[in-house]
Amino acid sequence: MGKKWEANPADVSKGLAYANALESIGQTDQQLSVYARMVERNPDNGKLAGLYGRRLAAAGRASEAIPVLERAAASKEADWRVYSALGSVYDQQGLYEKARAQYEKALAGDPQNLSVMNNLGMSYALEGNLKQAEATLRQADALPRSKSEPRIRQNLALVVGLQGRFEEASSLAREDLPPDQVQANMAYLQKMLSQPNTWQQISEGGKG
Repeated sequence: MGKKWEANPADVSKGLAYANALESIGQTDQQLSVYARMVERNPDNGKLAGLYGRRLAAAGRASEAIPVLERAAASKEADWRVYSALGSVYDQQGLYEKARAQYEKALAGDPQNLSVMNNLGMSYALEGNLKQAEATLRQADALPRSKSEPRIRQNLALVVGLQGRFEEASSLAREDLPPDQVQANMAYLQKMLSQPNTWQQISEGGKG
């Protein structure tokens, strides 16, 4: 498959098939290299740029993902996944206002997108605006489809707990987690609140 693509690196269909095969065997770096070469040879393909940017973001390479996703977001092929991914990497760089602008673009086309609403809520949390984070996550949790998205409730429990309301946070967490895990999570939250690097710890998880 790789040889077929190497014969014509501008061929998107063969390149995507090769990249997917590499992903299936855990060859992330090589997969990203294939995407990079395809994007270089197809500079006007916004959909391809979006795929590459999202893969970079998923691999934890936020600084590299930003210019690729910005190009994808400016194209006519941009969709909510591109906007949300760009918002996520902006958040990782501490660019919270820019991140939320991207989430709002994503929600403009899909106002009840739980993944985007979750990221928007956690963006507020990362900035330290816990009240707005709670309001956003509660709005998401009130939607019927939220029952299939436990991370919404767990992030809401996190935000509520960070405001010192541990009993309420425990009640939320118990909807999806066993009692021993809820107890462990609450103990961890209390420990976090006693440390100076609370927001750094939050930034290491919670988004998706």
